[in-house]
Amino acid sequence: MTKIDKKKELAILNRDKALIRKHKATFLLNDKENQAIEIYCKKYKIGNKSKFMREAVMRIVMENFLEDYPTLFEKQDLDKLIT
Repeated sequence: MTKIDKKKELAILNRDKALIRKHKATFLLNDKENQAIEIYCKKYKIGNKSKFMREAVMRIVMENFLEDYPTLFEKQDLDKLIT
């Protein structure tokens, strides 16, 4: 095994270790919210609700991070440059 292969394998192992889910997050739903989730999952054939909810939450978080990313100029200043 070459030096490059060892580094690549080590990087893959470190990445896999970093992706292990070890932090638990729970939340409660009322009857109507739960019913809506059940109907949605049935309609769109979602078998893994945990994955679905995790991805839905993370999608919102990442969208907000991208919108709130610090820039050199304020949004109003950038809008003035575009118009």
